[in-house]
Amino acid sequence: MFVFKSMFIFPLVLIAQFLHFTHSAEAALFIIRNKCPYTVWAASVPVGGGRQLNPGQNWLIQVPAGTSQARIWARTGCNFDGSGRGRCQTGDCNGLLRCQSYGQPPNSLAEYALNQYNNLDFFDVSLVDGFNVPIEFSPISNGCTRGIRCTADINGQCPNELRAPGGCNNPCTVYKTDEYCCNSGNCGPTGYSTFFKDRCYDAYSYPKDDQTSTFTCQGGTNYRVVFCP
Repeated sequence: MFVFKSMFIFPLVLIAQFLHFTHSAEAALFIIRNKCPYTVWAASVPVGGGRQLNPGQNWLIQVPAGTSQARIWARTGCNFDGSGRGRCQTGDCNGLLRCQSYGQPPNSLAEYALNQYNNLDFFDVSLVDGFNVPIEFSPISNGCTRGIRCTADINGQCPNELRAPGGCNNPCTVYKTDEYCCNSGNCGPTGYSTFFKDRCYDAYSYPKDDQTSTFTCQGGTNYRVVFCP
């Protein structure tokens, strides 16, 4: 794993070697790119951990086949010491640069599970933990072309009661009720979930928002996650 400045100047022969390696090793290649005009601290669990990404930088991660319950997100407003300990304003994961657990809301999520039922990859963008940074999650190989984008000004338009430093909370974080958190497994859209859905239709807006928000590709596909696409 390493960071390089720009996908467009990175030697194409090395990209080809990465793609060949991921195929031969039954792993998927994830390219995480920061196109924001500010630094973000990318996070990836259970594979990858975390990495500072300045504007224009990319991070390549090899993800083993069969990986599930996986998330990639951007952290903002971070400050870490030389040992990799500190704190982030959004998306913090127990004060660690290299995350070992999910981040604290609000954070825009790219979620995936590889090589699942019928050897399909399942992937989505979720706002169930709120929103902090515009995000795109797209397949880049295997003939799979349907990506997901959430680029609305959700932070600027966030309802006052959901506003948080650096982002827009989901209502479960604020109210902690079954109506919004869906702890019983029975819940439906609400006025707050509609706020998110109207602005990012392809993204999860509440926990049971599966029908319009889950996408699939054949196993072995490679992916790109872009912050501020």
